[in-house]
Amino acid sequence: MRALFATPECAPLTKTGGLGDVSAALPAALRAQGYDVRVLLPGYGAVLAGLPGAREVAQLALLGVQSRLLEAGDFFVLDCAELYRRDGGPYQNPQGEDWPDNPRRFGLLSRVAALLGGDASPLAWRPQVVHCNDWPCGLAPVYLSLEENRAAAVMTVHNLAFQGVFDASWQQPLELSAATFSIEGVEFHGRLSFLKGGLAYADEITTVSPTYAKEIQTEPLGCGLDGLIRARRGQLSGIANGIDTEAWDPERDPRIAQRYGPRTLERKSANKEALQRRLGLAVDAGVPLLGTVCRFTGQKGIDLIAAAAGELLAIPAQLAVLGTGERQHEAALRALAGRHPGAAAVVVGFDEDLSHLIEAGADVFLMPSRFEPCGLNQMYSQRYGTLPVAHATGGLVDTVRDGETGFLFERAESGELAGAVRRALAVWRDVRRWREMQRQAMAREFGWAGPARQYAELYARLVRPRPRGPARTDA
Repeated sequence: MRALFATPECAPLTKTGGLGDVSAALPAALRAQGYDVRVLLPGYGAVLAGLPGAREVAQLALLGVQSRLLEAGDFFVLDCAELYRRDGGPYQNPQGEDWPDNPRRFGLLSRVAALLGGDASPLAWRPQVVHCNDWPCGLAPVYLSLEENRAAAVMTVHNLAFQGVFDASWQQPLELSAATFSIEGVEFHGRLSFLKGGLAYADEITTVSPTYAKEIQTEPLGCGLDGLIRARRGQLSGIANGIDTEAWDPERDPRIAQRYGPRTLERKSANKEALQRRLGLAVDAGVPLLGTVCRFTGQKGIDLIAAAAGELLAIPAQLAVLGTGERQHEAALRALAGRHPGAAAVVVGFDEDLSHLIEAGADVFLMPSRFEPCGLNQMYSQRYGTLPVAHATGGLVDTVRDGETGFLFERAESGELAGAVRRALAVWRDVRRWREMQRQAMAREFGWAGPARQYAELYARLVRPRPRGPARTDA
């Protein structure tokens, strides 16, 4: 089986969130099972620096842009200095503003993915499946539909809230025909939607947890695309992400103060003390420590933590928060820490070492996301015996067993969060029961081998000659 994995980011070369981790881990897991999977991503400066041996394998002239295709091991890199070699991140400038030519930047990525999946490919290596990830690759299934003897197209939605919607004037520069710019295609309320195109034209659609696959078929979480997704429910499946079980292993983690495992849980307390000292919290093993690592956005429910903090700290408990995001949330959290010295600590920024120490040192991990396609930290937390308190949504429902490996609450409200924390801490005070839950959580299997097998089965079902035009629906 040969598959091209098209993505706008891939750790450790470039990463803004969970997609970067998935783009590294899933292809690697498929290769470990004997599949030939190559990753296609843009030639950002960091990517080229991280792949110094990349060699040119093709020169391309597509969408009015000259570019080169480079190859380095299992990677294909789309090298176009004018589009990708810039300061800032994959999608935004250093000021946090979207690049105005993102449609061209990711339209080209999609076009090249489709080229490599069709008869006109300049390469001898031909994929049987082109696996497209999130809106930056959403036009690849659209372009693939125009190719003869094309590869099958899989569209994976990592977060439906980000859709790549742009002005309709981009239709011509992206060489999209009138047939594709329709209500059955890329047109979305008079504008051009990359993700809608991918959902309409892909042969199969996946998302990153079974529950999220159900939720996006409903109006509250369908982000305006629930009708299309319901129409394509016969081609939709939810496959929960895995995690890197080598990087996130408390028995081997070099980033924590004291390594430990399910049989040596008494050693975990050394990490709690180290975390308290590092963050200036009162060193007290008898006070429960609540931790969270997340983007400071409404989706992640960081405002619910801030609203419940006064009640939680009065239990008493301590709070350790790491992350970055919207300025109003950063300001509110800093003010919270200022009002509660020694009890609440907030670090604004990204710190990989500290994120590991919070997972190891906290007693309880908070994940009150309003919606969560999959989530990773709840799986890290269970692996570290740091039981999660999470909103019952998306991948959190699929990966946390309420009352067995963590605690779920039904409504995304600060009072519900506080109530679930109180329920968790009632168990925390019962040392024997808490240890039993920790061991159950640490025994869970969250690696990538299982998800990779599910994707491989999906690929196998798709390997057959493909017709041109939009994929059929079951509507």
